[in-house]
Amino acid sequence: MSFINSIIGLGAAVMMPIIFFFVGMIFRLKVSQAFKAGMLVGIGFTGVSLVINLLLDNLGPASKQMVSNMGLHLTVVDTGWPTASTIGWGSPLMPVAVVGFLALNTILLITKVTKTVDIDIFNYWIFLLLGANVYAATHNFWLSIISTWVIFALTLIVADLTAPIIQKQYKSIDLEGISFPHLTCLAWIPFGIATNWIIEKIPGLNKVQLDPEKIQKRFGVFGEPMTLGFLLGAAIAALARYDVPKILTLAVNIAAAMVLLPKMIDILVSGLRIVRDAVEKQMKKWFPNRKFYIGMDTALLIGEPSVLATGLILIPIAIVLAFILPGNKVLPFVDLASLMFLLALITPFAKRNILRMTIAGTLILICIMYVGTDIGVFYTNAARMSKIAVPKGIQYMTNFIGSATTWIGWVWIKVCQLINAAF
Repeated sequence: MSFINSIIGLGAAVMMPIIFFFVGMIFRLKVSQAFKAGMLVGIGFTGVSLVINLLLDNLGPASKQMVSNMGLHLTVVDTGWPTASTIGWGSPLMPVAVVGFLALNTILLITKVTKTVDIDIFNYWIFLLLGANVYAATHNFWLSIISTWVIFALTLIVADLTAPIIQKQYKSIDLEGISFPHLTCLAWIPFGIATNWIIEKIPGLNKVQLDPEKIQKRFGVFGEPMTLGFLLGAAIAALARYDVPKILTLAVNIAAAMVLLPKMIDILVSGLRIVRDAVEKQMKKWFPNRKFYIGMDTALLIGEPSVLATGLILIPIAIVLAFILPGNKVLPFVDLASLMFLLALITPFAKRNILRMTIAGTLILICIMYVGTDIGVFYTNAARMSKIAVPKGIQYMTNFIGSATTWIGWVWIKVCQLINAAF
């Protein structure tokens, strides 16, 4: 498995061009076209990563300052998705689980159970993280492995079901032939559906239209994504009690991210399109009556203005919730800057309406905090099993952008505990 580890260690910006080059060659692209597709995907991922890092590097300190200003001292600390991914890839389950993922995806494709070819290998950590928490809770290796494979298979099936809706609603991005087997985000789709259904039944509230197009049409330049980014960035900086120069700096950086991220995603998608068209052409020859999807990372979707704007709004909401929720022990911290990822797949089901997304996002945060409070001990033990030292001064660890702290993760851990106790 050292080969797999070395490939994963290159990061998505290097790993994905290699994968897309070889996929292009398999599906009979010319070497020049396969190279171009791979490079465009790599350049797009690099650009997306640069803009996301711009967001995280600027929002992170502001979020932490807000936490400090609130005087929160809770025992289960959000140590972020980078730590979560390290727990997943460092888990004792990793070698067996990853081989199983690759084999299982192949079997499910051959047997027509799924249409998704999940090439988003970097994000296998999401499944591995849940498996690591099951292992920490049950100490049963094979139960943890099998449960992880089952979740992986179910995620592929749900990705198939949601792909047409996502492709239709994200009008600004050409997502034809792409699905999102991203458990962290798929888990929250029911929250978006339920919120949208309830609001549709409330007179007056169901008439509020806060999608980006309506906002821009009503307010002109003041409703454009860059202006929304500037205003939200300034508000977050003010809540962090920054001085005027730092407020302006954060506001401009967030505005820049709102403008640049969709452009970087356009570059990435242009590379995807080359390979997708080749795959579709060959698949129609090999399997005339079948349709396939390429499974990708939801990072493709966070350039949507409603996703970014709502993610920024949720930062202060998360901090307030941590303060007022009875029984909560989770301290929002590192993942505060990444909350937009929670919204990527609920957006189509909430009609890209920022009000509906904010309500759904608030419910999601409440769920995450209570799940994180309950499984903090398992999460921390999973980190120790992956040879990750618990930071000094922290009693328990958790994170927001992961699989273990979704409602599905919580239910799965509890079910596996019951199975383990029964046998």
